Amino acid sequence: MYESYYGLSDKPFRLRPDPHFFFGSKGHKRAMAYLEYGLSQGEGFIVITGEVGAGKTTLVRNLFNHIESDRIVTCHLVNTHLDSDDVLRGVVGGFGLACEDSASKTTLLGRLETFLRQCEQDNKRALLVVDEAQNLTPKVVEELRMLSNFQTDDKSLLQTFLLGQPEFRATMHSPGMSQLRQRVIATYHLGPMDSAESQAYIEHRMRTVGWSGDPHLTPAAYAAVFEYTGGIPRKTNHLMDRLLLMGFLEEMHEFTDTDVDTVIRDIQQEFQAPPAEPSPAHPSAAPSNGAAQPGFEPDMMFGGQYPAVLDERMMRVEKSLTSVLSILKKIVRSPSSYNIHQDSNE
Repeated sequence: MYESYYGLSDKPFRLRPDPHFFFGSKGHKRAMAYLEYGLSQGEGFIVITGEVGAGKTTLVRNLFNHIESDRIVTCHLVNTHLDSDDVLRGVVGGFGLACEDSASKTTLLGRLETFLRQCEQDNKRALLVVDEAQNLTPKVVEELRMLSNFQTDDKSLLQTFLLGQPEFRATMHSPGMSQLRQRVIATYHLGPMDSAESQAYIEHRMRTVGWSGDPHLTPAAYAAVFEYTGGIPRKTNHLMDRLLLMGFLEEMHEFTDTDVDTVIRDIQQEFQAPPAEPSPAHPSAAPSNGAAQPGFEPDMMFGGQYPAVLDERMMRVEKSLTSVLSILKKIVRSPSSYNIHQDSNE
């Protein structure tokens, strides 16, 4: 909607992870170095943790864009609400193997081992990437560890990257995970960006789609964005997308901290829960002091596992509004509409 108004080739602040916009903050560069190091070792587990929206998935997709696809075969699991049998089926299917419901665990393990040994004979490596690892139960984690037992005399046949929120560290350090910890060759926690990186991140994403200074953000505006988002990329994307949308609707070419605060208030109001209706049995239970009801935080919606779905829905709404807004602007600005207004007054 606002792309053409600001001369941008695409939306710079989509919610879905996109390696095309990868920004190498200090933390992201270090996390990428750990992934590349782990990849060079060709064995064991690499564990990357980070807050919701910190950019873990974007990190991995950026890695996928740089690895030799003809030398490394990957399986990326993103749905991790699975039991131990389902996770095995997910791995087998993720590598493109048959995984029908009637197949037994023994059959699936046999297919996977055959596939991994064929990869080794073809001078290829198999890489398993598990996203949202904090959802894994200890039993499922142990199942993944057992898959690392596939090996030849001198090398492992399967390497695994585990990406998750900070809670996964508690799982990894629980008493029953000692065998997993012995196979972890590197672990890193991806923290938020600092204030300077937050500004550089915003400008990087806008330059990627052709930004040349319009719109302009004042230093106070950048500071307000950082204060609200805490340097979390996904929260920054959400806020900046709404800020640019407001700029388009209000025909703005500069944003101040006041403008940012306006958008923040709009977001907070939109995700505030409606007042609770009084119970039929207890009509007096409704609050009478005007106190605000507990509200939804934006993270509850935008920190989930399905940012791409939300992004797609917002795009549909924006497209439907664009033509209407364009027509309204032409009507308001056209001389004929002005004359009609004058005639009606006379």
